Amino acid sequence: MKNIYILVLMVTILISCKLDKEAPKEEVFLPKTDHQLRQVTKAIITPSIDGIADDPAWENVPWNALDQRWLGDEYSKEDFSGRYKLTWTPEALYLIAEIEDDTIYDQHEDPLTLWWDDDCLEIFVDADNSGGRHQFTHNAFAYHVALDGNVVDIAPGEVPTLYNSHVNSARKVNGTMTIWECEIFVYEDTYVDHTANEAKILAPNQKIGFALAYCDNDASEQRENFIGSVPVEGEDKNRGWIDAGIFGTIQLTEKVTE
Repeated sequence: MKNIYILVLMVTILISCKLDKEAPKEEVFLPKTDHQLRQVTKAIITPSIDGIADDPAWENVPWNALDQRWLGDEYSKEDFSGRYKLTWTPEALYLIAEIEDDTIYDQHEDPLTLWWDDDCLEIFVDADNSGGRHQFTHNAFAYHVALDGNVVDIAPGEVPTLYNSHVNSARKVNGTMTIWECEIFVYEDTYVDHTANEAKILAPNQKIGFALAYCDNDASEQRENFIGSVPVEGEDKNRGWIDAGIFGTIQLTEKVTE
């Protein structure tokens, strides 16, 4: 009887170990912290989205660096360098970015095919700064703004979707310098595709999760570098499309830019 008991116990342990090995590990998403907290001042005059950095709203706004290598090998300043500014009105966030890139590459005509392997600007927005998983959800958005102005993210159900009404953009190229100017409407996590949704009204003291990145490809089948605005801890730094917790935090302030 004792031997039978021992045998049953051993079989139970073996089955338990096998189940533990087969069970998928649940990914842990840490609570959002306000790392890289930056104040963004309000604009008196809404910037014109024309890719020209001459609006009064940009004059007294500080530049932020776009210099964190999330993917790819080391690169030279001639290959890539970037910086950006932000401002806001009650209707939207506004972004201007200067991208120095020696080669601009667009290999996919279909905007919903491998869009991340073309040169594009990627804008990450978490309306309530809550962090957490946003892969294939609208807990946050990861807008890929293509060279032709198309805006792509992946909707629930893993469906590549155009969100051109969410980001209005323009860009001007002068040699190896491209100026991107964007108007970004902010949507809450209650957003439902293919229905009427109202953008969030922005106000002083609101905190929004935010990060910016650039997909850089000179002439390869896949993108060669992915450069972000926020340091990401750990070996896997390509986390922005999955985890809104890696975003920085911007706080809207009433102080105006003139």
